Amino acid sequence: MKFLRKALDTIKPKFESGGKLKKYAPAFFAIDSFLFVPNRTTKNGAHIRDGVDLKRVMYTVVLALLPALFFGMWNVGYQHFSQIGSDLSFWNLLAYGASKVLPMVIVSYGVGLGIEFLFAIKRGHEVNEGYLVTGMLIPLIMPVELPLWMLALAVIFAVVLGKEVFGGTGMNILNPALLARAFAFFSYAPYMSGDKVWVADAAKVDAISGETLLGHLATGHDIASHSVMDMFMGYIPGSIGETSVLMILIGAALLIFTGVASWRIMLSSVIGASVMGLIFNVLAVNPLMALPWWQHLIIGGFAFGIVFMATDPVSSAQTTKGKWIYGFFVGFLAIMIRVFNSAYPEGVMMAILLMNVFAPTIDHYVIQGNVKRRKKRLKKIAKTA
Repeated sequence: MKFLRKALDTIKPKFESGGKLKKYAPAFFAIDSFLFVPNRTTKNGAHIRDGVDLKRVMYTVVLALLPALFFGMWNVGYQHFSQIGSDLSFWNLLAYGASKVLPMVIVSYGVGLGIEFLFAIKRGHEVNEGYLVTGMLIPLIMPVELPLWMLALAVIFAVVLGKEVFGGTGMNILNPALLARAFAFFSYAPYMSGDKVWVADAAKVDAISGETLLGHLATGHDIASHSVMDMFMGYIPGSIGETSVLMILIGAALLIFTGVASWRIMLSSVIGASVMGLIFNVLAVNPLMALPWWQHLIIGGFAFGIVFMATDPVSSAQTTKGKWIYGFFVGFLAIMIRVFNSAYPEGVMMAILLMNVFAPTIDHYVIQGNVKRRKKRLKKIAKTA
């Protein structure tokens, strides 16, 4: 690493003020910052002595996503080889899954970071680390059979229209990863639903039984072929990173322990989903309504959505009370959309995007409510004085 540090220091003057490559300074310093801790220090003003910065926060989220990523690779292999009754050894399944998933991760990062670099060079500002998380999230919420060119287009749509038009990292009002999924779903619906998109190389398998559990329920079937343990562990068809609730909970524990994600949003989302699920259990006029309320929490993308996307600090509510309200409606609406919209039983995406839009309004009224209460308190104090 010393050799690399020395090499970067040698060419660094070319990218600084007055250098021949000053125009490309954002790209150079982004790579430098990614590889090494910045050696710049502040000289004046207020200081907060803390080791946490944006890069460390993003790395923490990526680290929390790794259990879901590795299990997703294994499950891709399991869903394929279990269909053909072939070798189900652990390493064989993992290797096969990695060969399908890693190209999606590479395309996501390559296209997304390329766009971010271009915008940074054009605007003359530094490249932020925000896409480190988005670049991992996008492939994890996609079917394994999604063509790479479609994935690339979804990434372009999400980064350009979801982030850069608003000013870049920290300015977006919608979650970019969910925008990518929404673009892919509404533009290329046959590649985002059905029974073949969840099994790699489905065309090579004679008979596919790869429909997701929500897909089965939405078409009036039951899910007796899958046990609760299968649902919790993730031995079921689905998007790459969304099937294993156990792996998602491991990531959630890390995010909560480090204070990176809001446990209030996670908990209130679960409460909202439970309330909606209990209401539907009382009615129970179709299989999705009759599904026990707690099973709604462990199937589909609900767990992944509330842990890694509803808690996005940029697009979610910021106030403490606002987080409770925001999270409750995310969970409540996710189950409502799941049950009522048979054409799209996975409702957590739409619920989060909808509440992203309302998050600033929620915070506004929470703050205004606090201001009014304080004014009333001051008036009472003035009267008694």
